[in-house]
Amino acid sequence: MLDTAWVEASVETIRPASKKPTLAGGFFVAHLASKHTRITDLARRYDPKRESGTNRYFSEIQSAVLASFVGAKNVHFSIKLAQISTWRLSDWCRAGTRLSDPIVVVNASQGFPAVHERRSATMMKLHCIFGRILSAVLLVATLAARAENAPLTTLSAIHSLGNERAAQFLPVSFPAVVTYYVRGNVDLFVQDGSSAIYVETTPDQTLVPGDRIQVIGTTRASFRPEIKADRILLKGHGAPPASVNADFRQLIRAELDCQRATVRGYVRSANVVSDVGISTIYLQLQMLGGTVDAQMPETGPIDLKSLLDAEVQITGAVAGRFDRKMQMTGVLIEVPSALDLKVIRRAPLAPKDLPITPMNQILSGFDVQNNTRRVKVSGTITYYQPGSTLVLQSGDKSLLVTTQFEQRARIGDLATVTGFPDVQNGSLVLTGGAIDDTNSPSLVAPVPSNADVLARGDHALDLVSIDAKLLTAVREPAQDEYLFVAGGHLFKAILQHPQHLVAPKPMFEIPPGSAVRIVGVCRVSKAEQSQEPIAFDILIRSAEDLTVTAGPSPLNVRNLTYAVGALLAGLLVIGSFAWRAERRGRSQIARQAHVEQMRSRILEHLNGSTSLLDMVEEATEIVSFRLNGAACWCELADDRQCGTRPAHSANLRLVQHQILSRSGLHLGTISAALHARTKPRKAENDALSAAAGLIALAIENRRLYSDLQHRSQFDLLTELHNRFSLEERLSAMIETSKSAKSKFGLIYIDLDGFKLINDHYGHHIGDRYLQQATRRMKHQLRPSDVMARLGGDEFAVLIGDAASHQDIRSVVDRLEGCFSNPFQIEGNLIMGAASFGVALFPVDGNTQDSLLNSADAAMYVAKHQRRTGQSDHDDAGVEFTR
Repeated sequence: MLDTAWVEASVETIRPASKKPTLAGGFFVAHLASKHTRITDLARRYDPKRESGTNRYFSEIQSAVLASFVGAKNVHFSIKLAQISTWRLSDWCRAGTRLSDPIVVVNASQGFPAVHERRSATMMKLHCIFGRILSAVLLVATLAARAENAPLTTLSAIHSLGNERAAQFLPVSFPAVVTYYVRGNVDLFVQDGSSAIYVETTPDQTLVPGDRIQVIGTTRASFRPEIKADRILLKGHGAPPASVNADFRQLIRAELDCQRATVRGYVRSANVVSDVGISTIYLQLQMLGGTVDAQMPETGPIDLKSLLDAEVQITGAVAGRFDRKMQMTGVLIEVPSALDLKVIRRAPLAPKDLPITPMNQILSGFDVQNNTRRVKVSGTITYYQPGSTLVLQSGDKSLLVTTQFEQRARIGDLATVTGFPDVQNGSLVLTGGAIDDTNSPSLVAPVPSNADVLARGDHALDLVSIDAKLLTAVREPAQDEYLFVAGGHLFKAILQHPQHLVAPKPMFEIPPGSAVRIVGVCRVSKAEQSQEPIAFDILIRSAEDLTVTAGPSPLNVRNLTYAVGALLAGLLVIGSFAWRAERRGRSQIARQAHVEQMRSRILEHLNGSTSLLDMVEEATEIVSFRLNGAACWCELADDRQCGTRPAHSANLRLVQHQILSRSGLHLGTISAALHARTKPRKAENDALSAAAGLIALAIENRRLYSDLQHRSQFDLLTELHNRFSLEERLSAMIETSKSAKSKFGLIYIDLDGFKLINDHYGHHIGDRYLQQATRRMKHQLRPSDVMARLGGDEFAVLIGDAASHQDIRSVVDRLEGCFSNPFQIEGNLIMGAASFGVALFPVDGNTQDSLLNSADAAMYVAKHQRRTGQSDHDDAGVEFTR
């Protein structure tokens, strides 16, 4: 039974004993009691009146201590030791006083500690020794757990892990020197001595080569162990590590992986590409032994064309190109800046200076010295197409072999293949393969997968199995293709037809919509490492690789088509009578729509260039259509006729309708001829009336258009050309005379004293005076001459074939004679006069403005001379009499 005295005693016992343990059981409690106040809180919460809670409270206290003591990874083990079966307050009160008091032991039969009373001195000593051994074991386990979680502090320690250990995300904290980093990217290469590693960091770092940093993060597996950085601490700056002069063999064997190296080679290509939004210069170098790629940020203008075929030296971090299985497929040098690029020797001939080579002769420049050594690989044959392709798989590694070997090789056998390594489509390939089938079965189990995994390329060229639904199947001349869908991805299962086989086996038929399990080799469209999903196909070996796991659902396209067809058939039968009843209505609507379409076409032509007769013709066609093909024609008031008029009117009933304008003016007649036996209908008059309205609208619109066109070209008062019309004709005559190298004349006329006539007699008499004056002058001109009113009392005349000023002056003399006799206007006798100015093209001007200005100036000179030759009281040159 527990009481308050134990609670106080336990608290007193726990705190002073934090550094000097007494018993084995007391050691566990005392070791961490000062760090975990939860233990004393649990003790204070104990209610002595609730004896049934004794075991639970002591279990919680002991669990808290032991869980904190051995670390989070050993909590489960500690709690098992802390399950107390029987506690006695008197034993725990004495726990911190004497060594001979009761102790905590492990009960072998029950698997939990138990507190026993002292039975004999020998038993107590054994218990004490066992308790101390247990404490030592737990202490060692604690230290080992803490040592296991200690971060790795050197690159050599990280390199020694291997990918299996690196995949456990072990903590690291090591110093290193930056050899490559470009702001905006996450790639960071660091080096410490001869050890180097790749670090993925954030794109916002401000690091440059030579920076001394502390990298804090975790390991992860890749081509080799690499680091995912949590923090980068900048400690200082210095010179970058000395670079290593590297040859191609060292690079392709990854002997200098991530190290700072210097390579020399000839530039085969130089381009600017975009890498995560950063403009990057991408070079391909031809070294002795092979080609390598290099990329560096575009920090300034570089003449890339001048680099082609030049021998250069670059320094940067050695990276690689990998496929989606992290298999190395090439070498990539990460160059920090253009300063690390040095041109050793320019190309002897610039690319722009090369001669043009015919397309069919480009192989004349082909010269390759390939020293690639033949290699030998071994694996299980998972796919074989004689004379073309073979796929080997060994564990999680697969290899495509191109070969002309056509002898027998059995799928599932262990085989050795020799050939030459190459990279095609970003994937490792063995070309020129010589195959040796050992005839030893070594079956490879297909890896169950799904479309998302295969689209990542994780199982490129691996033997896989995937469940999908068949959409369709097609037989091509060289292969059978089955189109499947799975997980939102479309892919094909391809069965190649054997070569030299005249008639392939019948295609394995699978109902569309069936669930199928496909077993075959996964072929990806692009094997280069990327985060983007890619298209893939499954190469199957035979029809046995397709297993139907479930038939098509009853709710498939075919069954739904049948159901819909039957339903439609029923609806057609049921609705046949309704369709017949509505047939006339639909036909009428269609006819009305067609009539409206024809009417709309006529309305569109009103403002176009379509002639009036064509629009009248279309109106008669509307009537003929509405009257079921009856002949229809129209006779206009000006005796023009259009439409279809029958030659003989016998046995025909004629229907006519007058065409009237809005003012009631007769514009014509539209007629229709129907069979004499037909009875008159309202539709006949409606059709003719509607057509008559359209024709009347077309006629009035054309008249309005003609009137507007006339107003835009002629002066309404004098019926002469206006200024706009004159300028058009003057421009045309200038162009014609320039091309023909001819001359023409321009006469500028100003009526003298016209303002006095308006002021004396009024504008009505002034307008009459203008009309009579222009009529007289127009009678003195030839039909080819153009006279125009420029405005007010100013006029101009174009003389087309004037060769000299004398020719123009002869016309002026005739025009001046028009004012010799007075003008009789409504009982008033007006003696008029005019001033004339002439200009000859191109003598007086070769442009429109220069000719008008010359003629205008000559006119004012003539006006001034007239005024100076007259008396002061008669300066107007006009006489008025009644």
